[in-house]
Amino acid sequence: MARSDGRSPGDLRPVSFALDYIAYPEGSVLITCGGTRVLCNVSVQEQVPNWLLGQGQGWITAEYALLPRSTHTRTPREQHGPSGRTQEIRRLIGRALRAAVNLEALGERTLVVDCDVLQADGGTRTASITGGWVAVALALSRLIAEGAVGEDVFRTPVAAVSVGVIDGIPMLDLCYEEDSQAEVDLNVVMTGDGEFVEVQGTAEGRPFSRSLLDQLLDLAEEGIRQLLTAQRAALAGHPDVWPGLVS
Repeated sequence: MARSDGRSPGDLRPVSFALDYIAYPEGSVLITCGGTRVLCNVSVQEQVPNWLLGQGQGWITAEYALLPRSTHTRTPREQHGPSGRTQEIRRLIGRALRAAVNLEALGERTLVVDCDVLQADGGTRTASITGGWVAVALALSRLIAEGAVGEDVFRTPVAAVSVGVIDGIPMLDLCYEEDSQAEVDLNVVMTGDGEFVEVQGTAEGRPFSRSLLDQLLDLAEEGIRQLLTAQRAALAGHPDVWPGLVS
């Protein structure tokens, strides 16, 4: 079955990473997944939340926002605090990226990962995780080069993708048009070791079977393998990247 953009059901959208997109953050990446573009900036802070003081470990937290014209009609800025959706996505990104880093080796410092959606065409949360890890890898590589942290700060790469069912057919990496009509919709986060960090799944109408869930997870795993390869290729040409990440 051909999709609206010509892909087959098991195809990812074209993905690319523009490293050091912004000059000032310790790690900055613009990730493009089809029509979705997310700017991921990492700031290193030499402090941790109060509840972590004195415990000898670091923290990773995330912010997420849709810019006003990232969507077809203007999305108002969240001036009175984040919505429930925004808070849920922030927490998801933070959990995913913490799974990728040895927080004890990070020391008492915090990585703040700001994910700003410049253009939304489905999969903004999964793109934030996939691009966010590349930005984190840049920031941590620079800390290693400074001697601030050891090479064991890296635990594993992490990436995420959406999968869903359209007209009974499992599909990988849904764009907005597909996501809006999906019968089943999953967001899957996995590590470079092939382990799951998170699976978010919903039936929009009828319940779905265990066998269909297994098909969707297999499809997501294959897509994430490709994303991990793309992450590694993007980092490989950067002079600041710790060589162990891409060897």
